[in-house]
Amino acid sequence: MKQALLAAGALALAAGDASAGGVERSGQFVGILFEEGNVAQLSFAVGSPDVSGTVGGGALASGDMSPSYLTYSLAYKQALGENLDFAVIIDQPIGADVDYPVGTGYPLQGTTATLSSTAITGLLRYRFDNNVSLYGGLRGETVKGVVSIPLVAGYTLETNRDLAFGYVVGVGWERPDILARVALTYNSAIEHSLDSVEFGAVPTQFQTTVPQSVNLEFQTGISRKAQLLLFGSVRWVDWTEFEIAPPAYLGATGSPLVAYQSDRITYSLGLGKRFSDRWSGAVTLGYEPSNGDITGNLGPVDGFASIGLGATYTMDNVKVTGGLRYIRIGDATTAVVGGDFSGNSALAAGVQITTSF
Repeated sequence: MKQALLAAGALALAAGDASAGGVERSGQFVGILFEEGNVAQLSFAVGSPDVSGTVGGGALASGDMSPSYLTYSLAYKQALGENLDFAVIIDQPIGADVDYPVGTGYPLQGTTATLSSTAITGLLRYRFDNNVSLYGGLRGETVKGVVSIPLVAGYTLETNRDLAFGYVVGVGWERPDILARVALTYNSAIEHSLDSVEFGAVPTQFQTTVPQSVNLEFQTGISRKAQLLLFGSVRWVDWTEFEIAPPAYLGATGSPLVAYQSDRITYSLGLGKRFSDRWSGAVTLGYEPSNGDITGNLGPVDGFASIGLGATYTMDNVKVTGGLRYIRIGDATTAVVGGDFSGNSALAAGVQITTSF
């Protein structure tokens, strides 16, 4: 029951974090640290947003400006002793893909942008005899951005891929007999110094900070007879700390390229059930409140609500989880052109393969 239900609970990861926090692609969860023995895990997720807006009371429509994208994560956990575990996690914490179609008449037609990142996190966890554990480690992260905005005098931006470091600390509590676990994790901010070229020829440099965050993850068995597991998470991200403000763009427009007015709290809650020795399933609900902030044109979203379904098939020491998630994206009004983005949604699908040895 334990292994099958824990794998079903991984749906929240397997189906991705489309639309959370605007550019968030990974929730930076550390659940693999709590798996028994030695474990390797590979996840892929596809996000397919449908995001469009209008200006002039609906006179001009942007068309779908948010292309589909693929994310992945890879994790490995090794037991180093009776009370000591090591894990390494590779993921993509933030990302964005923007492509406003041409020929629409929308002021931002032809605007494109990509933001990519890769992080490698190494963690150690020590388990005490009272069901409490402490864990922590280092995270190395790279980021890179490419932008083209014809509306702003043919503006272009391309940065180098910068590497910077942060850290992770956390505390966990477990009751294996009732499948209970609570984990509280702090992810530090990571400051990047980016060398860039703006307007195709102007060399510049600027700093940006991938923000600090706090994750609270929990699970508990609620019916041994019915084979049910309740699980969920609460995640806070200091998005007001995140700003992309290249100097030439700032000088030309008087405002940052990307900035957030408010922090975000994202909630998830799920129920997993074991149906047989091989099959288990899960349903999850997700919610990030809208706050009414004016958003940037590269991420015109304001909160979301989601529902996800997943199933896990277990064969010997291998578990395969598949998940599908529907996201109702919160309505937003954008800066500069005053675009009205409403009625938007996204689909995310993911596969996670876990093997123990």
